[in-house]
Amino acid sequence: MTLGVVVLAAGQGTRMRSSLPKVLHPVAGLPLVEHVTRLADAVGAQQIVLVVSEDTLAPISAAFGHRYRYVVQHERLGTGHAVAQARAELEGKVDEVLVLYGADPLMRHESLLELLAVRRTSNAKAAIVTFQADPPTGYGRIVRDEHGAVQAIVEERNASPEQRRITEVNQGVALYDGAWLWNALDQVQPNSLNGEYYLTDLVEIGLREQGAGAIAAIQLRDPDEALGVNDRIQLAQVGAILNARKLRALMLAGVSIVDPTSTFVDQDVQIGIDTTLLPGTILKGRTTIGANCTIGPNSLIEDSQIGEHCKISYSVVEQARMELGANIGPYGHLRRGAHLMEHVHMGNFGEVKNATLGPGTKMGHFSYIGDATIGENVNIGAGTITCNFTADGKKHRTEIGANAFIGSDSMLRAPVKIGEGAITGAGSVVTKDIPDGGVAVGMPARVIRHRKLEQSENE
Repeated sequence: MTLGVVVLAAGQGTRMRSSLPKVLHPVAGLPLVEHVTRLADAVGAQQIVLVVSEDTLAPISAAFGHRYRYVVQHERLGTGHAVAQARAELEGKVDEVLVLYGADPLMRHESLLELLAVRRTSNAKAAIVTFQADPPTGYGRIVRDEHGAVQAIVEERNASPEQRRITEVNQGVALYDGAWLWNALDQVQPNSLNGEYYLTDLVEIGLREQGAGAIAAIQLRDPDEALGVNDRIQLAQVGAILNARKLRALMLAGVSIVDPTSTFVDQDVQIGIDTTLLPGTILKGRTTIGANCTIGPNSLIEDSQIGEHCKISYSVVEQARMELGANIGPYGHLRRGAHLMEHVHMGNFGEVKNATLGPGTKMGHFSYIGDATIGENVNIGAGTITCNFTADGKKHRTEIGANAFIGSDSMLRAPVKIGEGAITGAGSVVTKDIPDGGVAVGMPARVIRHRKLEQSENE
């Protein structure tokens, strides 16, 4: 069967106290609504339609581009009215319509697969999702007959004292027969109190038309799946649940997490086996970490690629890359474009930006390397700085050849090239290129001898 999904995302989110639409607030590395659309993809949606408001159309469509279809709900007239806005996109094009909520990111795809299976095998007009709430305050109660079939959804304000004691409640997610849905929506009447049209009225319509078999239901095994976000408190609660799920999956897959209560890993992060995350580790975005690494304590890695057998201690890594056996810290900072090749060591309080350090290079502490290409087995002494931003208002590059030795407190004013095997003395200010094997000292640095000549003389 072809499946269309309607995601209700028109809410202003006034309780969020934010200029950002509620469904775009990030949690576990993704906007709230992207958790939902990924869920739709996971269960085989052929069409995904986002119902937005006039105010949220621009920011939501800017965030997702042409990945989804957008329809505008110009008036806030309830859930039934919202789904009806997707009619032109889905009617006659899909066999089933699944309704999801853009700020409810915790539903598991296994639950939705169960929902799909239940409706299809029963041939019901609709299948709803319920859960046990304690207390059930504020939710519509699920009334069943003596055989367990759904008889009604009774909103709390209309419930009798006996019905109020029911703890099985309506979660809101529902799956509908595509051909039946649109005609049934035409029959929904506005609520007498507020003039809104409610999807829950479809239960009564289905039962009236087909009897007890019209409405199927699944009950969530984990009530956490029913939680949604209306304010920042709930955003934090949902984030904690998603994080706990991610950490559990990682540990079951062979990752050691010393203290899950202080470790935060976004949904798209990938980690190899036998890697250890120490307390205070935060992994964000599309970060990948290889096997047998040690990350932390107190380290932040974002949108970076970390190879196998790497070590990162008390450091920040952003949009950077580390290859096999590289290590940094404590208190190192890799900024955008930093690339540490195999077995590079970067000491404490070092910083690298838009630069490549070749295999085996050692970078001493208190150093800054920016806009540079460093060859293999280079020694960069403590306090070395590449002065990449010069008087002409532009950034220039520094090149250092293999096996060079950069003395402590050297200042390399770009653009400058230091040859293979060259040496700079401590405190040198290098403003001109140094040839291969050259030894330069002073302010400004000048070449005082050539290592190759010395070696040949000694021979």
